[in-house]
Amino acid sequence: QVQLVESGGGLVQAGGSLRVSCVASGHTFSRYIMAWFRQSPGKEREFVSAIKSDGRTYYANSVKGRFTISRDNAKNTVYLEMNSLKPEDTAVYYCAEGRRSDSNAYYTQSPSYDYWGQGTQVTVSS
Repeated sequence: QVQLVESGGGLVQAGGSLRVSCVASGHTFSRYIMAWFRQSPGKEREFVSAIKSDGRTYYANSVKGRFTISRDNAKNTVYLEMNSLKPEDTAVYYCAEGRRSDSNAYYTQSPSYDYWGQGTQVTVSS
């Protein structure tokens, strides 16, 4: 019923750009916080960025100034524009939705989110 599907991943050279998308089906997320996380082999899933229902955005220090999160509620889609990509950005990128009020207070933590996509691979080469 509720599904999040990421797309747009791929291979890009360092310094390049890529935009990944996440489309929700079975529900609308206009009132909820949406976020991007990423995970590399052998590492824990880490917070990348979030956008709240009021449009406020938040970024991990590692991507601040390079990545931009946005949402199009009419299309039920959240985007992550990635610029000046580095090899260390290589990971599977996951989108997530948080419905609970506490999600806004703990938006950097995985347990704050109720729904997750399957992920899309982003590989940055030198």
